Amino acid sequence: MIVFEIIKAILLGIVEGVTEWLPVSSTGHLLLFNEFFPLNQETAFTHMLVEIIQLAAIMAVVVFFFHRLNPFSGKKSAEEKKNTWILWSKILVAVIPGGVVVVGMKLLNFDLIDAPLIIAAALLVYGIAFIVIERMKKDKSFKIQSADDISYRTALYIGMFQVLSIVPGTSRSGSTILGAMLVGVSRTAAADFSFFLAIPAMVGASGLEVLSYAKDIMDGEAAMFGGEQLAILLVAMAVSFAVSLFAVKFLTDFVKRHNFEVFGWYRIALGAILLIINFILW
Repeated sequence: MIVFEIIKAILLGIVEGVTEWLPVSSTGHLLLFNEFFPLNQETAFTHMLVEIIQLAAIMAVVVFFFHRLNPFSGKKSAEEKKNTWILWSKILVAVIPGGVVVVGMKLLNFDLIDAPLIIAAALLVYGIAFIVIERMKKDKSFKIQSADDISYRTALYIGMFQVLSIVPGTSRSGSTILGAMLVGVSRTAAADFSFFLAIPAMVGASGLEVLSYAKDIMDGEAAMFGGEQLAILLVAMAVSFAVSLFAVKFLTDFVKRHNFEVFGWYRIALGAILLIINFILW
């Protein structure tokens, strides 16, 4: 029934809105969600839906940081506008490694399998990494305290770490934040730059998924979605946007007072749960 599908779309939007920005792996959470609350829709549509609701999450970042990221703001001085353009150029530099890898994978028709064991392993490995790195950095100062102070070279390094998020269960925000901290970027600046970097990265990923879905429709491998699918899509996007606003604000406030170790323990716990479910159910 459409009512149950809408309820699941709401839950899906909540899961995506929270986990896309926290370094806990949206893939792992969506896998659990799909195990217990699967959408009764075509596989091609479900895959496209998961990618498209990321666009709604992106809009939350755009809204939240609109003034900071807007180089045309009349409230900014000429110097501030120039600095905003420079920040955008660094973001685009950081996108290059991931863009090259993703496009290359598409051209080679290579897809990574969202296997539960792979996701669980990534959750555990990066959970341990967060704990180890945080303890290494404890009471140590970072050279870069603001996203605006990140150099082009550092931006490229962070972009290389973002490539690791192609492995399911890694977490895009988790890999970029860890990478940024390793090269001397403070937690606050790392979180901010991770948010900014998500805009072009996720727009590109969502765009490729839409093109892939359109190709499946033209090839007869997927059906054109109707009113029910449109309702599911719009509801999931609206919820993802609203929840993302809270998630982004939560993380920006959280890193001012705490470190990321708690997310490491959470990832380890989730990875263990996935392993248990894998051996019992899959």
